[in-house]
This record gives sequence, C-alpha cells and structure tokens, in this order.
Amino acid sequence: MRKQQELTKTFLPVICCVFMLQQSVLGDDTKWISISMLHNWFSSTGCEIEIGRRGLLEDQQDGMRWPALYNLTDLQAAKGLWIGTKKFDDPIMGKQYNFKVVHVGPRGVDEHNEFMPKTFKLVGKFNHPLVLVDEVPASHTVYEDMVDEIDDNLITDRMLLNEINTSIGITVTRRIYANSQQFHDNYFVFDFVFKNTGIYNKNGDIISPHKPLEDVIFFFQYRWAISKYIGDSGYRYAPQAATWGKSTVNRVMHPQYGDDIRASYAWLGQYSEYEGDNIGGPNIRGDGFLGAVQFPGVLTLHVDSAPGDTTDDTNQPAHSPYFFSGADITQVSFNDQFNDGNMTKEYLTMSSGFPLMTHADMVGDGNADELSIAGGGGVSQGIGYGPFTIPPNDSIHIVMAECANGIDWQKCRDIGYKWINEIGPYILPDGSETTDRNKYKNDWVFTGVDSLMKTLQRVQDTWDNGMVIDPAPPPPDEFLIISGGNRITLTWSDNAESYEHFAGYRVYRSIDTPDTSFTLIFECGQGTDNPLVNSYEDHSAIRGFDYYYYVTSFDDGTVSQIQPGGRQLESSLFWTRTIIPANLKRVSGTSLDGIRIVPNPYNASAVEYQFGGVNKDRIMFYNIPPVCKIKIFSERGDLINTINHTDGTGDEEWIQTTSHGQVVVSGIYIVYFEIPENIYDSDSGSVLFRKGDGIAKKLIVVR
Repeated sequence: MRKQQELTKTFLPVICCVFMLQQSVLGDDTKWISISMLHNWFSSTGCEIEIGRRGLLEDQQDGMRWPALYNLTDLQAAKGLWIGTKKFDDPIMGKQYNFKVVHVGPRGVDEHNEFMPKTFKLVGKFNHPLVLVDEVPASHTVYEDMVDEIDDNLITDRMLLNEINTSIGITVTRRIYANSQQFHDNYFVFDFVFKNTGIYNKNGDIISPHKPLEDVIFFFQYRWAISKYIGDSGYRYAPQAATWGKSTVNRVMHPQYGDDIRASYAWLGQYSEYEGDNIGGPNIRGDGFLGAVQFPGVLTLHVDSAPGDTTDDTNQPAHSPYFFSGADITQVSFNDQFNDGNMTKEYLTMSSGFPLMTHADMVGDGNADELSIAGGGGVSQGIGYGPFTIPPNDSIHIVMAECANGIDWQKCRDIGYKWINEIGPYILPDGSETTDRNKYKNDWVFTGVDSLMKTLQRVQDTWDNGMVIDPAPPPPDEFLIISGGNRITLTWSDNAESYEHFAGYRVYRSIDTPDTSFTLIFECGQGTDNPLVNSYEDHSAIRGFDYYYYVTSFDDGTVSQIQPGGRQLESSLFWTRTIIPANLKRVSGTSLDGIRIVPNPYNASAVEYQFGGVNKDRIMFYNIPPVCKIKIFSERGDLINTINHTDGTGDEEWIQTTSHGQVVVSGIYIVYFEIPENIYDSDSGSVLFRKGDGIAKKLIVVR
C-alpha cells in the first residue's frame, strides 16, 4: 500500500498547484463539497458570484449540481450577499452615509476592501479514500475534496469554515455542513453568525467609536438557471437565454402567504422561444430526454429574534423581492460602497418586504420570459432578514439550507421518450390516464416539487434534532483496481468492518463513462449469496471497452429511522467512484504476424457494434510487441500520426486523429509496427524481436 500512497503524494501536488495558480488569478479561493448527490463550489469571500470559480463564460451555469452522478446538471447562475445599515459613520471616507451597503455578488466582489476573507478551511470527519486505477489516482475527490483538517467528532461528514471581515464592521462566520448518507445527500446547511466586531479593513482596525449598527439587513440573492444540460454549455437544444435563467420561475413560501414553511424554490418555466411545451426541458431534436427537471430550493431554519435573544423569529425572512437579473442594482459598476444614491436604491430593495404576488403567481400559466421584469436574463429571488440593531460585539445567528430534488434520471428517459414519440397510454402519477401528452409529461415533472418538500421537511427535522442523523457505514479507505489480460481485479481495505452495524460490501460498474447509472455486479456479506471478502475479479469485462467502478459498505438495516427495517444504509458512491477507466489488456505478442487491427474495416455507421458510444472512434491494435512504434500513413504515403507504445502490454488504441488532432477521413491507411530496440524473451533470454524489424498492415476507414 505504501507504493500507492507515494503515487498519490506525487500526483496531488501537481493537481493542487494548478488549482492554486487558477485561484491566484481570480483573487479569492474556492473549495468544493462533493461527497454526495449534490455538489457545489464555495468561495472564500462568503458567497458564490456569477462566473466566479474560473472566470470563464462557459461557467454561466456552474455549481449546485444535482443529481451530481450525471454530467451537466448545474443549476446555479449567480448568488449574492449584501449587508446594509442606516446612519453609518464610515471610517474610510470620514463621513456618515444615510444608507451603507456592502456587497459580494451577484457579479463581483472586492476581496481587499469590502468582503475580506480571513479563514477558509474544509474540515472532514475522515479523509477521502485512496482510489487508484492501475496505480494512478482515479477519484474526483483527489482534487475536489481537499480536506484541511480532520475532526473525528464532527457532527457531519464535512464542514466548511469561512470567516470574512467586511468594511461595514460586521464579521461573517459561515459554516457549511454536508452529509453523504443517502437520505441526507441533497442539501447543505448554512450556519451564519453576523457579529458587530467593528473590524473594517484587512489590517484588523476597529471603527472608533465602536457603535451599534442600526436597522441591519442581511440580503441574499439567488439566480437559478435550470439546467446546464439543455443550455449553451450543454447539449444546446434549448434557446440560449435559458443558460441565463430567462425562463426560471421562483416561488416563495412564507406565513405571509399562508404557508407553514419559510422557503423558496425554482423551476424551468414555459419559454416562448422553445419549440413546444418545454416543462422539464425535453430534447425536442433528439430522444425527448428531460434535461431540466430539477427544483432547487432555499429553506430558512432559524433566525435570532434579536441580539441576545436566540428564539427563532418565525416571521423572518421579512423581505422577499424579486427583480430583473440584469437590473442596475446587480451590476458591478453600481455596487459601489461609497455611492450614496446607489446604496439608497439597494437598501430600499433589500427592505421592501413581501410583494403582493410571488414571481410564480405573477407568471401563472404563461411564458416566464414574456413578463417585462424578465428582461433578457430572467428573474432573481431575494431573501432578506432584518432589520436588526446590533450592539458592539453582539451578533445575529441565521441558519439556512440549500437543497435540490426532482424526478430520477430513468424517468427522464422514459417519460421524455413517450412524450416525443407520442406513445400512449399516458398514465399520470395518481394512476389515472390522459390523452394529453403535455399534461402527462408536466404532471410527472412537478412530482419533483413533492420530493423537494419532503427534503425541506427532512432538513427541518434534522435541524430540530441538533443536526444528528443516522450514521452511514464508513467507506473502505482504499480501493485499488488493476487492469489485467483476462480480468479486472478490484481490492479494498477492511476498515469499515470495525463499524458496529457493518454487514457487507457492494460493487457497482458502468461502461464507457463514469457519469451515468451504475449496475450492481457483486455483493458479499450478510444477506447475500457470498461470504465476506475484500476483493472481486471482473471476468465479464470485454476487451476494448472502458469500465468504471465503485465499492460501498452497507449496514445491517437496524440503523435507519427513515426506513427502519427496510433499506440498508450504504456509504456514498462518490467516496470510491473511479473517473479513470480500467480495461482489459492482453499480454504482449510474440510475433509480428500475430498483430490484429480491430475493427477493420472501421464503419462509422456501426459504432454500436464496436466499442460503445463514448469510444466510437476507437481502433485497437492487439497482440503487439511490448515496446514498438506504431506509424500510421495515408494511402499516398504521408505519415499522419505516430504512437509510441511502451507499457509492455499487447494492446494499444488509436482514436483516428492525426498528430495535429484532426479526425481522419474515409480511406485506406497503412499501419506500420516498428521495433525500436532488441526485445528479449524473459524466460530463455533469446531475442524475441530485433531492432529495426517491422510489419505493415492495411486499415480501411469508412465514415
């Protein structure tokens, strides 16, 4: 095992260096929490601004990935956190402002003079497992789950601690909690403490005299864009403005509107530029797959009634305005902490109370983009807490949760397929039947709201229970996969077996890509047909295909109170899921005559019979020498690519590109296998291949 640990030490600093360089350009720092079905990145400045992680336009939808097992499920376009107060004596400008507002987001942040990061670290109950495929680090946690500190007593699996000083004299302490247990894997709990420390700059200077802050409002903004799958950086079958959230609909739930819960949530609304009924984001130019079925939500769990009074004020939040996502108040140039007029307008928005109608009620059954408030970029939802008067060194405690839920991926396929192909009967969620295919699709999509409501209630119950949940069994802390000639061998450590309720292991596999559904291929231990073991040999793998795996530990079924005596708790797939493929490799060939090219001829119209959709351009060279040069020539003799085969196996692949990355066209190609050095038989010591030997093979490509 020591060798594998050393490999991780070798690879990890390089990966970390890349990320550190990236963040040094942007100024702030970011960290991921990605141990469950909901993934998101977080900024050291205290909020996740638009295009804030990498500064790339393709990241318009970036973060709040649910369900994170699948690709392009991002829901987050921009967030903002503003803090405002009245009659503020500004030590920087030496003047009093009637309204003072400081900002992080939705589009910009000044981390040197306005929201100034102080502490930013990820704490874990345990570190992520070591996952290796053929001795190479192979899990996304290698570079995303960057734990700074281990705390065995941590109440959740991960906690991100973030402290920020602000130029308004309030120090923000943000703790973000996340679990990997399968019934609690789609939400983050945000625990905020806003303290009047008087610290207003990076030097730690305190405002003098240190006074109470009057009528303080904490104002959060959410701009959702559901989802990246359908948008401009995804499969691009929705109008481009969907990427910006132009058709997003926001609903607020609050006692003010007769609700017994304090929450808001969003979905993809009807869009006039979409061809046909677009609820759920159906792929209208393909198989009908529903790519935008998610419902992200924000739940208020606790708000101090006043400094020193920790009873929950159930009337908070007290403000829920919605506004055009491209409004002047959202622009970097407008968010000026020294501009009287601009801050007055911002504060009046922050303190505007509840609209007569929520955004969702205003949209009704119409097209969300046709409301004048939608403009070119849709509508953002505000959540405002306050006003509070906060004495020196006193604080306000606010707890929120960000969640996501919806219908599952297989239903997205099944319902979308029936919808686009008009295949009845259309059975509704309540068991009745309809002839209206749009009602069929939409009623199923909106069952996601019911799922979200269950999540919100579960989060509330968890908070009321002191954040204590039923523990999932720990994952194996090492998972090693070795590609062989006729099998792929998986081994894992036995640390989970010391857990009191441990029952066994399950192994799952996917083909072609790790961003898809996995199939259970093996289980052992209590209640299974196999004795407890710590290894598995996959003999069903087929040469030429890529395989991805994860292993989980499961319990005896006595722990879960959500489904007591029912479904067992299982460690999260994200702890051990591989993102680097394993595949069968032949032993090296013993003669040049035995070399084979597969498929030959290659026919682009028959890729489903070759190496799968993801590897549709793959051509394999089998039974080749352990070391050789593979030179590929066009029919007229032009050298278009050279592959240096050096791994000692009998397999190598070519994805039909030239040395310049261009995909080759139909035609006849000559593949020449050349021996660059003498190769000796390991048993007899005789020369197996002589330097300079070679053989040419013909390859036909049909596109």
